[in-house]
Amino acid sequence: MSSNLLTNISYDLLLASQKDCSSPEKDEPKTAEENNLINGQYIGHREDAQGLLKNNDLATKNMEIVWKNVAIFVVLHSVTVYGLYLLFTFQLKIATVLFAYFYTMYAAFGITAGAHRLWAHRSYIAKLPLRIFLMLAQSAALQNDIHEWARDHRVHHKFTDSDADPHNAKRGFFFSHVGWLMCKKHPDVFTKGKTVDMSDVLNDPVVRFQRKYYLPLILLMNLTVPTYVTYCWIGEDFWTSVIVTFGRYVLSLNGTWLVNSAAHIWGMKPYDQNIKPTENKFVAAVAFGEGWHNYHHVFPWDYKAAELGNYKWNFTTCFLDFMAKIGWATDLKTTSEEIIRKRMLRTGDNSLRLTLQNQESKPLSERDIRAHSEHQHPDDGDLIWGWGDKDMDQEEINAVRRSNRKKA
Repeated sequence: MSSNLLTNISYDLLLASQKDCSSPEKDEPKTAEENNLINGQYIGHREDAQGLLKNNDLATKNMEIVWKNVAIFVVLHSVTVYGLYLLFTFQLKIATVLFAYFYTMYAAFGITAGAHRLWAHRSYIAKLPLRIFLMLAQSAALQNDIHEWARDHRVHHKFTDSDADPHNAKRGFFFSHVGWLMCKKHPDVFTKGKTVDMSDVLNDPVVRFQRKYYLPLILLMNLTVPTYVTYCWIGEDFWTSVIVTFGRYVLSLNGTWLVNSAAHIWGMKPYDQNIKPTENKFVAAVAFGEGWHNYHHVFPWDYKAAELGNYKWNFTTCFLDFMAKIGWATDLKTTSEEIIRKRMLRTGDNSLRLTLQNQESKPLSERDIRAHSEHQHPDDGDLIWGWGDKDMDQEEINAVRRSNRKKA
């Protein structure tokens, strides 16, 4: 069998899985029912628990499943299960396993350091060689092009866990993990998503290049390169190489999806107990440093996406610090300890507040406790998507620390 067969089969499977329910620009509601929903007949605001239940019931009732995507994900995961069988029965060569892991890490950096921390949140500035490196890695990850990925992610941060959030965690683990890719988007994703500015991302010529040549780039980086290396260099048979390619891709997808699902359900909330994102060590490990999610949603402009100063669970920060040392990453933004402390005292969960109090050997003030209890997050877009968001607080802007500020 030739590599052309792999191209014909795999592109239909992989690229189709990203369509129909991932792009507001391509999926504008067309039916009268959907237009009525956009015009206000959809329950879009949650004022109490009863309203939340009614809203979720209505969202489920009006959910339009994309059966093509359901079939694609079933096929992809079935192939992956067989690939895991080959792995755990020692039918894969050690070189194949090592290559799959490191290529997965490379593709992950395209998401974590690239589409996420660079383009979506503007947490640092990257010189051209690094942007090209990350663009190719992001193509290897095959999770939509950089512009679409960053747009959906900014909407996710701006309207976290509301109907405008593409993978609203209030609709359950399965929906926030993969179900959102199996159905049409909620109308709020279209209407409110258009309020998020994306001009800075489209101004990058590297992003425009990827959008123009996205098909050949993903065929090359996601399919051809890993299959060719496994088949021609390592010596696996052709179909084993194909299975490893698909399996690596699907496992990497699930690692990313866990940030949307598990890290919005299980874990602690040291910085803001009023939002669903949590600190989850397991997700941090499998997503190369993206599991410190409560901190990240409170301070999305921090290039570390975590408050930790070490690299034990944050390979992406290690990578970016190395890029800073060689001069490819500049203007890396972090949050001052004082701002972090104030936020912990004001909105963090009880365990961390007590820990902080014990460390400082002094009681919390009545003002801190009152501010903590009164703080709320309505689902009206008052949250921040990252550096450059017009709603960013001036005190936090002034307190942001910016290192390695060289001309990029």
